[in-house]
Amino acid sequence: MKIGLFIPCYVDQFYPKVGIATYELLQKLGCDVHFPMGQTCCGQPMANSGYAHLTKGCDANFIANFSGFDYIVCPSGSCVLHVKDHLHDEKQEEKATAIRNTVYELTEFITDVLKIDHIDGRFPFKVGMHVSCHGQRGLKLSQMSELNAPFFSKPEQLLHSIKDLDLVALTRKDECCGFGGTFCVTEEAVSVKMGQDRIKDHESHDVDYITGGDMSCLMHLDGILKRQKSRIKTIHIAEILNSLEN
Repeated sequence: MKIGLFIPCYVDQFYPKVGIATYELLQKLGCDVHFPMGQTCCGQPMANSGYAHLTKGCDANFIANFSGFDYIVCPSGSCVLHVKDHLHDEKQEEKATAIRNTVYELTEFITDVLKIDHIDGRFPFKVGMHVSCHGQRGLKLSQMSELNAPFFSKPEQLLHSIKDLDLVALTRKDECCGFGGTFCVTEEAVSVKMGQDRIKDHESHDVDYITGGDMSCLMHLDGILKRQKSRIKTIHIAEILNSLEN
């Protein structure tokens, strides 16, 4: 199974350990992983700001780098959702369609494609799971709490299998953290207040770490935690799952 590893630009620039953890984890799970060196931004920041018409160069470059793989895997729900919903190229629409149908967020790839529901790793800490909006509401990685429907969570399913990890049940488990891409720039005060509210929920459960599938949300929360001089740390779910012994 030939995998193209799609690493978001902010992960590449600020959190390379998350990209490395994703690469190592997929290899441990038996995948043939390749990192296309020519990949750049998928175009999400422009599209979210109302400039989707300026992403044609990003789309063409993405197609050039990721055509031909069996699957494309990314440790970010928001970037995956953008590609699934917005990747088009009138000159290469067949290739764009193939990519849209084979790009996956990391945890959904593990559970839905590899059919793995247990990761034999170890992380001896108390952890709160931050549920990012794009992953939950766009990719359906977990059930929305406002629906009268059976609960499920692909990320939590994997976390529950990690030895010695104490995954807490948050009071408002799928509330937005306020990051929202460029929202945190244009509506800074609202964004920070929303992030502070999310952190209070984790603090009330005395967690050691906040984890999640989107490093962008965790970056937002981490900035607030550091300004508050909190002992709580953030960690991407790929880094926890990569505790799997090879």
